[in-house]
Parts: sequence; structure tokens; C-alpha cells
Amino acid sequence: MRFAVLSDIHGNLPALEAVLADLPRHDITQWVNLGDILSGPLWPAETAARLMSENAVTIRGNHERQLLACAERPGQPSDQYAFDRLSAHQLAWLQSLPSEHWLAPDVLMVHGMPGDDLNYLLEDVAHGGTLVPPEATLEARLGNHAASLVLCGHSHLPRAVWLSRGILLVNPGSVGLQGYDDDAGGPHLVQNYSPHARYAICEQQGGHWHVQQLMVPYDWDAAARQAERNGRPDWAYALRTGRARLPA
Repeated sequence: MRFAVLSDIHGNLPALEAVLADLPRHDITQWVNLGDILSGPLWPAETAARLMSENAVTIRGNHERQLLACAERPGQPSDQYAFDRLSAHQLAWLQSLPSEHWLAPDVLMVHGMPGDDLNYLLEDVAHGGTLVPPEATLEARLGNHAASLVLCGHSHLPRAVWLSRGILLVNPGSVGLQGYDDDAGGPHLVQNYSPHARYAICEQQGGHWHVQQLMVPYDWDAAARQAERNGRPDWAYALRTGRARLPA
């Protein structure tokens, strides 16, 4: 079993296209998508159309839930921008996506953590950033899931964490946004310190998982200019640098 893992595209079509173009270089024909697909001041409708043309297993993240809720009340700027630009057909596609998926009997796909799309699996918020918590904390977050590989996104931070009972936890990082600020769990910054699109390749051989974390260049300045045109200098800075700033 060999496949690529994408997550947190956030409507960044040039970053997505660069990652998809990179897959054949690694002989990858199967890939999966861990959610937070469209929200942001970039190209939500175009990204939706591109993804809907692919045969990739896709789950939804917290931003899919928040975006869809804009039908009932105004949402946060990133979700509202995307919602206002999506067709009814694209919104129905988002609505149809599951929140979790077993890719194989021992491979679980989640966005945040099992049963929770809004909190990080592999990070605790501390000192204005994030830290990997103790193994006992990770075990509690996983519950009794009998997986050898758990794929998660949400934090945008590429990580692979091994648990002693034989579970590998993998976050492929973000395709579309390498830095942001958030206040969930306390004000903090998430930063990858370069603007490259991220994804991962997972391969099972001899009962063990092999993981590659990859960085792909793309025209991040074009993405930053799109964010600027749409009134989001915070996104433009993160897209160009892979860094983030706390709000003034």
C-alpha cells in the first residue's frame, strides 16, 4: 500500500497543482485529502472544481463545517469568502464528505483528532506556539482505535509520532498555508518558516510504515497577491514567508 497524503489546501490552487504535478515523480497514483479544503481568500471555487475532478478519498475538516454554517449565519472572513463563491453543486459536494474515513482496516483518516475536528491531535498550545504532548495524552486522544497508521491534519505542521503500542501518527503538513495565528487553546502562532507546499507519502512494507515528508515550490507570490487583492495582508505575509504574526 502506497499513497500520498494532502491536507489543509485552503483554496490555494497553485500550491495544489504543484503538489499534484509532483506526485508522478514519486510514482504515486493514489492520494487522500484530510480536509480544510477551500476556506481562505484565494481560489475556493476553482480549487473545488479541481478536486471534484479527481478520484481521491476526501474528508472534511472544521472549515468545511464552518463554511457550510454560513448558510444560516455570517461566518468568519475566510469561511464566508469561500461560501460566497461556491456553487450549489460544490456546496453539496462539501456536505457529502465524511468527517473520518478508514482507508484500510488499519489506516484511519481524521482532520483534527478522532471525533473532534477543532483540536490538534499531535500538538498542545504552549508559550505562544505548540509542543508535542506526552504519549499518554496522545493515547487518550486516540481512544481504542485499532490502527497502525493514523493520518491527521489541522495544525499545518508536518510531523510523524510513534506510539509504543505500534501506532504511527502522521500529519503531512499543509498544502496551502504555512503560517497562521489562532486563539483556540490560547493565542499562538503556527509557522513552518518556508512557503513551500507540504505533503507526505506513506508506504507499507514488511509490516512497517515508511513515511516521506515533502516540500514543493510553487508561485507563492501569485497566491500572496491574490490574498492582498482580497484584503488579507495576514495571509499574504504567511504565503510569502511561511511565518505568521499575532494580530495587532
